[in-house]
Formats: sequence, C-alpha cells, structure tokens
Amino acid sequence: MNAPEKKRRGPGRPVDLALIARRRQDILAAAARAFARRGFERTEVDEVALATGISKGTVYRYFPSKEALFLATVDAGMRRLTERVDAAAATVADPLDRIAAAIRAYLAFFDECPETVELLMIERAVFRNRKKPTYFEHRDANIGPWSALIAHLIEEGRVRDVPLERITDGLSQMLYGTIFTNAFAGRTKPLEVQANDVVDFCWNGILEPARRRPAKRGGRR
Repeated sequence: MNAPEKKRRGPGRPVDLALIARRRQDILAAAARAFARRGFERTEVDEVALATGISKGTVYRYFPSKEALFLATVDAGMRRLTERVDAAAATVADPLDRIAAAIRAYLAFFDECPETVELLMIERAVFRNRKKPTYFEHRDANIGPWSALIAHLIEEGRVRDVPLERITDGLSQMLYGTIFTNAFAGRTKPLEVQANDVVDFCWNGILEPARRRPAKRGGRR
C-alpha cells in the first residue's frame, strides 16, 4: 500500500480516501500522456505534477520514483483493458460469441487509447531487463477463465481438439500483432471490419471446407 493510502491513526482530520484515489488516477492519466508523447527519458516528474495541478513532492508521495510512476501507468492501462474486455464478454451467453465480443473490445480499447501501445513499446525499450513485461504479466494472470472456456468448447466438439496453449497463444499473438500494426502503419479499415476479420480467420481459417485436406493423387485430371 502506498504511503498516502494508509489511514491516519489518532486525532486529526480523517483521510479522504476518495480524494486520494482520484488524485492517483489523475497522476496516472497525466503521466501516461506525458510518457507516451515524450518517452521515458525526456519526461520529467515536474511536468506530470504541473499537468495534475499538484507539487512534484505530492507525486513522489504516491510514486517513489519516475520508474515506479511509469510502470504504474502501464499497469493501469492493462487493468483498464481487462475491465473493458471482461465487461464486454459478461453480457454474452454463447461461449464463441463471448470470445468474439472480447476480441472486439480488446481492439476497440487500443484504438481509443493509442497511448497505451506507446507505453508498451517504451517499456520494452527502456526496461528490457524486466523478468516479464507488464502486458504479459496481465495476460498470464487473466488467461485462466478463457482457457477454461475454450476447453469447454473442445469438449462440446465446437473447437478442434488441439492443445489449449496452441489456441490461446495463436489468438494472443494475432491480437498483439494487430495492435502494433495499427500503431505503426495506421488502421486502414473500420474497427468493426478489422475485428470481424480477426474473428472470421480465427474461427474459419482461409480454406474452403472441401479444400482443408490435400486432394488424392491418381484422380481425374
């Protein structure tokens, strides 16, 4: 727990926890914009403090260093992504449609929050020695329910009986690659069309059903 989040003991004005939470969110939002725009090295804590309307010392009460502040902004972005994806999927009953809804929510989040992609790239460039990047920490922490859902679909015969990791890795890599392609080259088609393309290729592949096995040799030419 950060120092400003501890409840004050003894006499005196009670701590306003709602204010503390709002201020923390404001600092993270300002820091995300600054880091995404200027990079890690060129961003100063003073800049974040000025944008938030507080002193630099107050920022350091919440985050003890610029590194801690930066990593907290990346973590906050991943938490917002998880909330968005889970909320989109929660209202869908059919498991396949639930996964499709999650895919659309994932792409929509990064489309609306491009600074999060910039933060992921900065983390990779500046903090290469981290054991695991923040994105993959969150991915691994949240993959369990999706793996269970896909396992259920395999049992029902709706998804091919292949190793779960092969499926989750394939989906994850396709989505991860898509957000960086959009960041580098720009999204060239409407978001809904792009999301539908990802879902279609994941579900149906590119081959016609009759062409999914090699033709037998020796047949009529």
